[in-house]
Amino acid sequence: MTIYDVFNGDADGICALLQLRHAVPCESKLVTGVKRDIKLLEKVNARSGDRVNVLDISLDKNRTELLRNLDNGAQVFYVDHHFFGERPKHNNLKTLIDTQADICTSLLMNQYLTSSQYEEQSPLWAITGAYGDNLNKSAGILADVHNINASNREQLKALGIFINYNGYGADINDLHFAPDELFLKLYPYQNPLDFIHDRNSVFQELKTGYDEDNVHVSTIKPEYETDSAALFILPNKTWARRISGVFSNVLVNQFPDRAHAVLTKNNNGGYLVSVRAPLNNKTGADELCRQFESGGGRKAAAGINHLPDSEFQAFINKLTQQFQ
Repeated sequence: MTIYDVFNGDADGICALLQLRHAVPCESKLVTGVKRDIKLLEKVNARSGDRVNVLDISLDKNRTELLRNLDNGAQVFYVDHHFFGERPKHNNLKTLIDTQADICTSLLMNQYLTSSQYEEQSPLWAITGAYGDNLNKSAGILADVHNINASNREQLKALGIFINYNGYGADINDLHFAPDELFLKLYPYQNPLDFIHDRNSVFQELKTGYDEDNVHVSTIKPEYETDSAALFILPNKTWARRISGVFSNVLVNQFPDRAHAVLTKNNNGGYLVSVRAPLNNKTGADELCRQFESGGGRKAAAGINHLPDSEFQAFINKLTQQFQ
């Protein structure tokens, strides 16, 4: 029997898998990629008796490959919070999917492990994942349950942001650490605070990379701006591809009543797009992005892998209509 762990390369996917593997240790094949590499089940050829855990990638975007693996006899456990369309009915499929705006895969995994009464649990990794997904209120609620003090909350929030930041890029070469490599570096730590305080960990490398890239966006001005939405354009640079998603989160936290789109120029005559719905009304980002060929995501945060130059004005028009 082969066990496959298929997970998004951002903070939510990594932290969800950390919880699962701390509760249920085992040898598994890690299948992941940059945050935008979501059609990960294309890389899995499971057979009868194999088990596949899928964390934090859209079922709708992986439907064909999911059904292929199920029909081959694999048992699939699917945990996610993105738009999923029609839920497949299959005896080999178990799902834990919730698309509410204030939930993420790390929090769903924490709920699953708690309800299943696993002895080894890592709720602080769930808090870290939620902070990384910019679900600060939800992370705070779980932190209250576990009596996490203010200082430790800030440290977990920073770590979540850094892990999330590391997942953004056009390909693995843009990242400081490949997501599977970063997972393996985090796995020895049942408590993320121990990772933060361990001088031999890569925490400082993540922090330094984030701080250096973040300097570049401090002077970026909006290309388009209204009371309800703003659009920023970043250059075709490695630092821009890495910082784009976290920069979107910073903007929506600064202007919680406004939607934001961050477009990063690419080599193909178009843009990589990150969209954030207003923090005070976290809905509509996925609806907007799904109107474009490579778009998808969730209600509060979504993206488009490639927006052609020819569709730039159409995107601005739809952005305005969606959030007016």
